[in-house]
Amino acid sequence: MDSSRVICATERKRGKGRSRDREGKKTENMRKIISVELKARNVDFATCKTDLLAVGLFSDVKTLDRLNKELDGKLNGAINRLIKLGDFNGKDGTSAVVYGDERIGAKRVLLVGLGEKKKATLDTVRRAAACAAKKSVESKAQTLSLALHRAFGAALDVSAMGQACGEGTAFGSYCYDEFITGSEDGRLGSLKVALIDPDSATTQKLRKGLSAGAVIGKAQSYARTLANRPANVVNPIQLAAAAKELARGSKRLSCTVFDVKQMAARRMGGVLAVGSGSQNKPRFIVLKYSPAGKIPSTRPKVAIVGKAITFDSGGISIKPAANMDEMKLDKSGGTTVLGTMKAVAELALPVHVLGIVPAAENMPSGTSYRPGDIVKTFSGKSVEVQNTDAEGRMILCDGLSYAVKQNCDVIIDIATLTGACVVALGKYMAGLMGNDDKLIKQLQKASENSGEKVWPMPSGDEYAGEMKSKIADLKNIGSRWGGACTAAAFLGQFVGGKKWAHLDIAGVWSFDKATESTAEGASGFGVRLLTSYLATLTNTKNK
Repeated sequence: MDSSRVICATERKRGKGRSRDREGKKTENMRKIISVELKARNVDFATCKTDLLAVGLFSDVKTLDRLNKELDGKLNGAINRLIKLGDFNGKDGTSAVVYGDERIGAKRVLLVGLGEKKKATLDTVRRAAACAAKKSVESKAQTLSLALHRAFGAALDVSAMGQACGEGTAFGSYCYDEFITGSEDGRLGSLKVALIDPDSATTQKLRKGLSAGAVIGKAQSYARTLANRPANVVNPIQLAAAAKELARGSKRLSCTVFDVKQMAARRMGGVLAVGSGSQNKPRFIVLKYSPAGKIPSTRPKVAIVGKAITFDSGGISIKPAANMDEMKLDKSGGTTVLGTMKAVAELALPVHVLGIVPAAENMPSGTSYRPGDIVKTFSGKSVEVQNTDAEGRMILCDGLSYAVKQNCDVIIDIATLTGACVVALGKYMAGLMGNDDKLIKQLQKASENSGEKVWPMPSGDEYAGEMKSKIADLKNIGSRWGGACTAAAFLGQFVGGKKWAHLDIAGVWSFDKATESTAEGASGFGVRLLTSYLATLTNTKNK
């Protein structure tokens, strides 16, 4: 990520797993991430046997709903007593535990705060499920039953709530601890989660949504794990190996990887320049998803391009030492692309998608690119390097140009690009820029559906003007002001008039400390957002 100081894994059972060291040799010393099994069950709430039963309560609803009233009666008023004591108020992000007895099947009832009912959205459901899953892992529960949907009544679509629960459960149960060697913490290797309801029709709707939610949630966890792994485990070569492995596991995915010689033959100067200082040579990764059946010609072919700097020292324009360890996360855009391609393939979405991941390690050495160098990019445009820490745009410009040459109709890039975006938006949402209003609105809608927040920002001619060089076509930094906008404007010079959007995720790439609904570390931001966007294209015409 360019010159900024931004402080910034749920599929497998506990045990030993495989990784690769710096030389690419397999190792057997990594603990496996918590495995989450998701299903929907047709069962009565009160009699459901489970370690933890999660129910939701709103802060502005004065009386208990039917479900909580029933549970409260069987627990001799324990829920109401907790509320009257002020130990639980239903505010967003709060929770409390009531212990069960022989009159109900659950060993514990987890009350999850939903906030104000008038403000409730699908993300309220998603966050509540994440909170319940995190509490389950922390309490070492083996089984979790979710009845959160009941609090919303008919206000939200049942199937959509099922999907949100699937996504939220994967998100909340996630914890990156692959390199913890001991078992003293007693962490369980798996969590069995069930969405429950006594009505079979409701259960069927929950199951339908849960099926998609489980796929997307696990894909996001996959992206988080790749992003969290340190640079001595995941370098450009190993990231390319992960992409190949992903493709091998899918009939609809294919993977092509360009090495240094192949990139040089194609004159991909941006990626080659950034990676020139490292002994871990760069790679250019292309994942292609080909859907089954005939796809209407009106449906756009989409490219998603993700920045993957597996470690960013800043190069010759080296960063300060403080918090530099976090620069292993500068590959988050690329890992999000891999996670999204995994979700797209498993959901069998009827749209052509190209996942493009330029990968490099930005290191200082005698072979590094330098301030003052002029680099010829894949597009043919020349770029004057004024700061080697503005490296993300240097590799992305080659990725964008490749998408143009592959005749993609829509191009979306995602990158931990600028500290300036964090200054503008904080750590609450990603910056969204582009050249097509319809595409921007589609991504805003996908943001609402996915709960991954974005905010539109400008990147027009005024900002592009700042990126003009006196001795080359472009320079790689602008003035000190509007850095997120000038960076996006630079990228916009390489899209060849195609519909394009840019997501700057520098502020949302990770959690620097645990929250009520997730552990610290990489967030996997963008997997839900991009998958939601791609899922809406079934009925979208390419105009």
